[in-house]
Amino acid sequence: MQEIHYISSDVLQLTTIKDIIEFNKQLALSEEAILNIKKCHSYLSNKMKDNDTPVYGINTGFGSLCNVKISTENLSKLQENLVMSHACGTGDYVPKPIIKLMLLLKIQSLSYGHSGVQLQTVERLIDFYNHDILPVIYTQGSLGASGDLAPLAHLALPLLGKGEVYLDGAITSSKESLQKHKLKPVVLQAKEGLALLNGTQFMSAYGIYSLLKAHKLSYLADVISAISVDAFDCNMSPFDSLVHLVRPHRGQVKTAERINELLDGSELGASENKKVQDPYSFRCIPQVHGATKDSIVFVTKTFKTEINSVTDNPNIFIAEDKIISGGNFHGQPLALGLDYLSIAMAELANISERRTYQLVSGLRDLPDFLVNNPGLNSGFMIPQYTAASIVSQNKQLASPASIDSIVSSNGQEDHVSMGANAATKCLRIIENVETVLAIELLNASQALAFRVPKKTSPFLESFLEPLRDTVPFVKEDRILADDIHACVGFIQSFSIDNDLLFE
Repeated sequence: MQEIHYISSDVLQLTTIKDIIEFNKQLALSEEAILNIKKCHSYLSNKMKDNDTPVYGINTGFGSLCNVKISTENLSKLQENLVMSHACGTGDYVPKPIIKLMLLLKIQSLSYGHSGVQLQTVERLIDFYNHDILPVIYTQGSLGASGDLAPLAHLALPLLGKGEVYLDGAITSSKESLQKHKLKPVVLQAKEGLALLNGTQFMSAYGIYSLLKAHKLSYLADVISAISVDAFDCNMSPFDSLVHLVRPHRGQVKTAERINELLDGSELGASENKKVQDPYSFRCIPQVHGATKDSIVFVTKTFKTEINSVTDNPNIFIAEDKIISGGNFHGQPLALGLDYLSIAMAELANISERRTYQLVSGLRDLPDFLVNNPGLNSGFMIPQYTAASIVSQNKQLASPASIDSIVSSNGQEDHVSMGANAATKCLRIIENVETVLAIELLNASQALAFRVPKKTSPFLESFLEPLRDTVPFVKEDRILADDIHACVGFIQSFSIDNDLLFE
């Protein structure tokens, strides 16, 4: 029987989301969530009966049209028009795993009972999630303030039987998918369109997806760098705990501890006749990787707060009998966090490429470009070029989006976060980091073969064993793109326990 995750006011953790994804859990509303949604919707419905007082987005226009009063009989049409008119996405398709996260996070935000939506609307979003009816959404169109308007409009279109969805591996019309599952379109009521579109779920979903990868790559960067440390025959003294306890940044201390654990029992690490000092890309692994760890922890805290929040507008407070138009849709905390994560992750690739460069340089009794008969064979010359190209692209992508702003909606929305742009390029950087680490892994594994009969640690030998079955020693030139792709696939498929990922 498939496991179920119940949407409630319990804090949604990164580990919870990871488990929902990995175990393919279904979603359902808790009794608490159902009560909250019903109470808020009932309050709003009663509040708006014969109410001539302008309430933003409920009986007024949107953005700079907020002063245009809408008649009671047109409130439903107003919400439907909002969804259709704001579905202006362009660019690439948003990856399906991120679309599922958008649905999950939108359901979570609406469940707190401050948005005024119908229960039916939230249950339909759950139907979409559980049946893998995934709205087709585009990467471009959000300014990251007023919510992720264009992407979330595309998320909401299928509720109306409009737009397109992925179903059974193909793109099909929403109308057809609803008919297949015997579902009728939802008739949006007061505020519902705005509740669906105002929110940060595009930025948040990208951020959560990126953070899950970042935590994993942070761990694997330590593992792969430890292989390189032995492959380059490095001195172990820079990882001595005494060095790090006198500068006790949490990430730095943790990285040094991990490198020592990973290399425990290494014959190469225990060998004598080491160089007095190693290049910074080896000697300063704890300081550089550790700084990235601390950045990931900070950004994780930011996103944890966000995904457990109400981010639409206006917000409804039943106990206080207030409907307040505020700005919780503004993505500035996320934009800054995503830019910070981008910079921190780019540095993992930066230092990784430097280690790759050292490994192919013909130093420390390793052959030029890690191949027999260099000259006849180019060996591992060009993978370093590839890594250098990717690292350079990351530097360009890491330019912050959060410092940019463009006026929109006739000046009413005069400061925006550009968090959506920060989100999409952050994921590109992290995917690039994955490739650069794969190239280092390819080089380090090859370099270790030249250290035989001495071996690295038992743990790292066991880590490398399945990789060597897929990517055997390069005796002479072959198509290394295949090996790089195999190393990327190895990294992607490698499973890590939660206690190592989120310690």
